Amino acid sequence: MALTLSLPTAAGGLQPYTLRGTTPIKPANGLKFNRIAYSAAHVVADPLAAVDPWLGCAVDWDATIAYRRHLWSLGLGVAEAMDTAQRGMGLDWPTSLELIHRSLDAAKEIPGALVASGCGTDHLVLENVKTVDEVIAGYEEQMAAIEKLGGKLIVMASRALARVAKSPADYERVYDRILSQARQPVVLHWLGDMFDPALAGYWGSSNVEKAMDTALGIINAHPDKVDGIKISLLDKDKEIAMRRRLPPGVRMYTGDDFNYAELIAGDGFGKEAMHGQSDALLGIFDAIAPAASAALGELAQGNVEKFHAILGPTVPLSRHIFAAPTRFYKTGVVFMAWLNGHQSHFTMVGGQQSTRSLQHFAELFRLADAANLLEHPELAMQRMKTLLAMHGVE
Repeated sequence: MALTLSLPTAAGGLQPYTLRGTTPIKPANGLKFNRIAYSAAHVVADPLAAVDPWLGCAVDWDATIAYRRHLWSLGLGVAEAMDTAQRGMGLDWPTSLELIHRSLDAAKEIPGALVASGCGTDHLVLENVKTVDEVIAGYEEQMAAIEKLGGKLIVMASRALARVAKSPADYERVYDRILSQARQPVVLHWLGDMFDPALAGYWGSSNVEKAMDTALGIINAHPDKVDGIKISLLDKDKEIAMRRRLPPGVRMYTGDDFNYAELIAGDGFGKEAMHGQSDALLGIFDAIAPAASAALGELAQGNVEKFHAILGPTVPLSRHIFAAPTRFYKTGVVFMAWLNGHQSHFTMVGGQQSTRSLQHFAELFRLADAANLLEHPELAMQRMKTLLAMHGVE
């Protein structure tokens, strides 16, 4: 029996929509990948906590860690306490550290489970930061706390550094200090200002090519301390240009939620294979985890056409979820988790479920169906109807 409901249209009316009825994607067990693939994972809010969502942070720890186990079961790593988890956008540093601790503990129970954790300066009061030394101390505080737990670092871009740095030399000084101390190779993180306007001009220049030169200079000065760099600029040509210039052994982790399929597949450039392809550290992998796993499994077996056949239909969904204002993409990620039964409610840390319109959710629902990503169609239909009813659509 066909499943049909009425969804809002761009013109402001309602139109019947019938689910395609195709089988949801379910990857095979025990898949092996030839790319490293991290999913930046979201947190599940506790809707019963007596907090004011804009001011306090309450996490449902059981549901949050259960989702990480789901990602690991699909062969994906977890990039923990990143912006997908609303880091610096509702999730504070004490809660982030608890999240990292819980995630690392849970990973110990699962052979081969990958975790890398965000290390930043978000505990600093931004308007009070005046010097680069304060930024260094901020990084060192989080670095020590995560490494004490045995965690691998993702050195996140710092709003405080972007605020006080006066030249590329200030970035070089900060990263030289952090990398020289790191216990194991880290992942660097370059987040574009479309994700966070406070990071405009990162690496000391608003010119991307000049900024890239600075970042590459830092990496070349510490190649043994850098596992890779994740860039989220939503510009595939800039990512390709940078990965071709990375030193041997340093990976490019794509953070391009618009062009990830072709970037992961690669172009075969150069003698070192990893510089002709990208590994992945993506927020969209949270929302499309079964498809990401199935596609990466096919790619590892040399089935490039099947890889694109599975992952290609997810790209329109991702571009919609990450549409401007891009920083609100977390709302679409959590909405997908709710539709697919990975959490019992659609509420978010910081009350951010309110950042997108009903039309946005309706189109997201259509695109998720087109990509075969509604894991339990009847449940997804029921929950979409609940959201519609809350907006006065019966």
